[in-house]
Amino acid sequence: MLHTDREREREMESKIEAATGKLVVKKVGGKSTVTRCFSKYPLKFIIPNKVGSSETDAVWVYTLTYGGGIVSGDSISCEITVADACTAVLTTQASTKVYKSLGSKSSEQILEKQIFRVVLDSSLVIVDWITSGRHESGEKWDFELYRSTNHIFLEGDQPLFLDSVLLEQGSITNIAERMQDYQVIAMVILLGPKLKQIKIQVQENVRRMMSEQLYLPSTGLRPHGKTQSDHFLAKPSFVVSCSAFGPKGIGIVVRIAAMTTESVYRFLQHQLAGMETLLGVSPYS
Repeated sequence: MLHTDREREREMESKIEAATGKLVVKKVGGKSTVTRCFSKYPLKFIIPNKVGSSETDAVWVYTLTYGGGIVSGDSISCEITVADACTAVLTTQASTKVYKSLGSKSSEQILEKQIFRVVLDSSLVIVDWITSGRHESGEKWDFELYRSTNHIFLEGDQPLFLDSVLLEQGSITNIAERMQDYQVIAMVILLGPKLKQIKIQVQENVRRMMSEQLYLPSTGLRPHGKTQSDHFLAKPSFVVSCSAFGPKGIGIVVRIAAMTTESVYRFLQHQLAGMETLLGVSPYS
């Protein structure tokens, strides 16, 4: 059944009350422009007039939460629509904090539970990562449950990438014990034709990083009296993998486990620097 533009608008308006935030980006006068913006407590959108070069056609949207984070009882649900030939960046000014729940009041953030619908010539970057908490203060993976779901569908309902990360306290071992010294886990998805060269470079960089890390020298002793066996068994502080997905490898997924937040920032800053021409500024700069 076909729907007119006005029918689609009425349908969207009828859903607004059930959502915390809705955003639509369309072409207006040849530029990517926010044409519809709605948010309510505990969510707020900030849309700067321009980020980076005026020659770059990209809309930047920052999400904020009242109270400095997601507090007990908060539930955030967003729906973002980016029209053909438009570019949008949805980000935050800092990491999103999730504070302790009180009683049965859970805390959650839903980005249409991170479901992305794309067409063949769409380009998409997803950076999804979590830290253990304030581990300098002894707060390490101290929560009952964390679940992050990222699903990408191609041309409607064709599954392209289905992924879920689940961290849950167990009866035998807890999350902190299973994570050992790793304080960060992250996933980066790069998809689409505009990111072709960046994908190739990231794949090569990850391959080189891990080959250098796993390289065993030919001599029997390492500096300070360490043997090959000691070197082989040493726990790496930064582990990263990269694999392709989709028809003809149109997308790649990078997975990271790291002992420090700073190392992940540096990795993202370096690997995504090539996006400056698309977005106006380099991510994580």
